[in-house]
Amino acid sequence: MKRHGRPRRRTPKRKRRPFRGGVLILGLVAVVFLLADRGGIDRLLLDGGAGDVVRSGSPDATAEVDFTGDVTRVVDGDTFWISGQDERIRVWGLDAPEVGSTAGSAATSEMTRLIKGQTLRCRQRDIDRYGRIVGQCWLPDDRDIAAAMINSGTATEYCRFSRNHYGTC
Repeated sequence: MKRHGRPRRRTPKRKRRPFRGGVLILGLVAVVFLLADRGGIDRLLLDGGAGDVVRSGSPDATAEVDFTGDVTRVVDGDTFWISGQDERIRVWGLDAPEVGSTAGSAATSEMTRLIKGQTLRCRQRDIDRYGRIVGQCWLPDDRDIAAAMINSGTATEYCRFSRNHYGTC
């Protein structure tokens, strides 16, 4: 049967766009997890300003400690050997002057004074290009070694890696 008059016009179907807010939500979740992994949320919410004293970064009850051991030898102002480990420990977040300089000798002496004969608790953060364990370590009294060295003035925070963990960048 033939219809008379104008043909019926069909309305075009609207294309459905995918929900783009999901990308934004995933991005925000990723940022929160990255900050939480580095302790950044605590610093953002709880830090009222570090002043001149460097935060210790002492591990709380939930912090992960990967190994403990006695210091067997200090190599320089940011590297030492610990019993039970086959590789040297490079202190995470710390930049000390090189051994050949006067400042390097002072940093090595301060590190020796600080950790010689101590049993340390360490959290492995990385392995560096020389195969050393990059660790954040604490003394028996819960002082962070890097924070103590920075406070002594013989070393500085290695901001490229610590991302202002000690508040001096």
